[in-house]
Amino acid sequence: MDIIEFVLQVVLGITSLLLTLLILMHKGRGGGLSDMFGGGMSSTVGSSGLAERNLNRFTVILSLVWFGTIVGLGLLTKFQGL
Repeated sequence: MDIIEFVLQVVLGITSLLLTLLILMHKGRGGGLSDMFGGGMSSTVGSSGLAERNLNRFTVILSLVWFGTIVGLGLLTKFQGL
């Protein structure tokens, strides 16, 4: 059980860092902090390019892996004492 827990913790750390980087790479949609730092200057017509769609897909997939890892660690912690 210790090996599985260690692997899940490493996966959680890596996915957390990658998820943070992927979220920061997204374009600002207007409003909030992106306008405060000049992100509101560029107007988007609403059509996202291929790179933006792929970035969205990678972010969703990585967030599902991150969520699954947290659930797995929670279950391991809960049933470790049995």
